[in-house]
Amino acid sequence: MKILFAIQGTGNGHISRAREIVPLLQKYGEVDLLVSGTEAEVSLSQPLKYKLHGGSFVFGTNGGIDKWATYKLMNLPQLWHDIRHLPLKDYQLIINDFEPVSAWACKFQNIEAVSLSHQCSFMSPNTPRPNKWNYGEWFFKYYSPTAHHVGFHFERYADFIHTPVIRSEIRNLQTSNLGHYTVYLPAYDDKMLTTLLTKTKVQWHIFSKRQKTPYQEQNVQVFPVNNEAFNNSLSSCEGLLTGGGFEGPAEALFLQKKVLMIPMRDQYEQQCNALAASKLGVPVIHQIDDQFIYKINNWISHENRVIVDFPDETAKIVDDLVKKYAR
Repeated sequence: MKILFAIQGTGNGHISRAREIVPLLQKYGEVDLLVSGTEAEVSLSQPLKYKLHGGSFVFGTNGGIDKWATYKLMNLPQLWHDIRHLPLKDYQLIINDFEPVSAWACKFQNIEAVSLSHQCSFMSPNTPRPNKWNYGEWFFKYYSPTAHHVGFHFERYADFIHTPVIRSEIRNLQTSNLGHYTVYLPAYDDKMLTTLLTKTKVQWHIFSKRQKTPYQEQNVQVFPVNNEAFNNSLSSCEGLLTGGGFEGPAEALFLQKKVLMIPMRDQYEQQCNALAASKLGVPVIHQIDDQFIYKINNWISHENRVIVDFPDETAKIVDDLVKKYAR
């Protein structure tokens, strides 16, 4: 059997989850990998069949999306060309992790694909989102449309939604508490974060998308994004200060670390994720303002540790998906 696994390359969460899923898929046949997008720092161990430009947003430095950089990065003629010319007829199963090129190519070629993603969990009206409607709902529905859905979220809001995929490398970590706090806030400038966090009395490890070499200022160490280094810091930290993503907070909660989330401004998915996490008991800050240090110190001084149950079901989920949707 030939399988196409198409993965979104904006941010690191999709690629990180795929690192766990690809070896499971390879037990069922020949797997071709497609990645589109430009913003991931982690990579797959296996070679890619297709590396496409796709459509990505660019993280800003002040808590939101850099809209001008995102616009400049767009290449709609290339996107249209890739959608129209992606060869799909030889695949017996097409799996999509919120990847637009293959999703729309399937639409044009009248081929059914199955979503295996966090984003498709929003196909359920039970999945938490703010009360006020947002155009981001169109994004969930039309950015990467597929015929079938297998979703992941913090809780099982519908029968097609599962708890998060926790990578084996995370499940197998030996945890400790060396007292430092790990930070991953890619939409903020690391120098601005450093200036603020030096006002606290604890140690910080900031992982930066923009910094190529490590540096330290007082109680704050800044590192380039690196999977192994980040995992080591996370496994030995007191807590994680992070954005409104999904995989990172899920892994920290699994490791029984404290979590504080700052969702990106004007990024609807992150706002939804933060709301869902807050229902579990995770504290959320919606902006970095003159109360930030007070809120950080309050988080540091309280336990705020949320207990979750994220069982290892990935192999069964993949097995059920293959049996149900392969042609």
